[in-house]
Amino acid sequence: MNGSALLTQPTLVLNRSWQAICTTSVRHAIVLLYRGRAKVISPDTYELHDIESWSDLSRIKKGPQIHSVSYSIPVPEVVILTGCDVYPKPKVVFSRRNIFKRDRFACQYCGAHPRMTELTIDHVHPKSRGGRSTWENCVVCCRECNEKKGNRTPPEARLILKTVPKRPAWLPFVAQNSSLRPSWERFLGDLYWNVELDQTEG
Repeated sequence: MNGSALLTQPTLVLNRSWQAICTTSVRHAIVLLYRGRAKVISPDTYELHDIESWSDLSRIKKGPQIHSVSYSIPVPEVVILTGCDVYPKPKVVFSRRNIFKRDRFACQYCGAHPRMTELTIDHVHPKSRGGRSTWENCVVCCRECNEKKGNRTPPEARLILKTVPKRPAWLPFVAQNSSLRPSWERFLGDLYWNVELDQTEG
């Protein structure tokens, strides 16, 4: 992987209490180090390094490195802020995309994976009959199954849910990041977002 590609890779950011709060690019992590606003956490020893001591490790540390005219630096995988504390948000804003993501973009009645334009959000217990917009009552549904179900419950329409809809427990910010590094796992722990569904959606 070339230097430009390495700079766009994700780095995990912790607050001063060693809680994961977000990810940032390797490029921005290096800027934080250079400005003294963060230190690198060695994934092997948990030692903290500033830009100079981390650069010194480039002589002995294996793995990808960023090279410049004045120094070489191992890619920082986890950094910890040295200034004000920031805490992970307890909630994530509801969006239709989150329901689609939870249900893996598949119809929860027939299991089909049609194009996005052919998928809808269905209320398992119809809204017109008192069904609410909740994680437990909304599922992804293809248009064909949606038309078959109509204003009925699944048993009435002779449809069976593939999975029981429920509130997801996602790792904050990691759910959107396909490049989860093994070195992050010890810092993520039980940090989950309790995602609320807006009652006006769906």
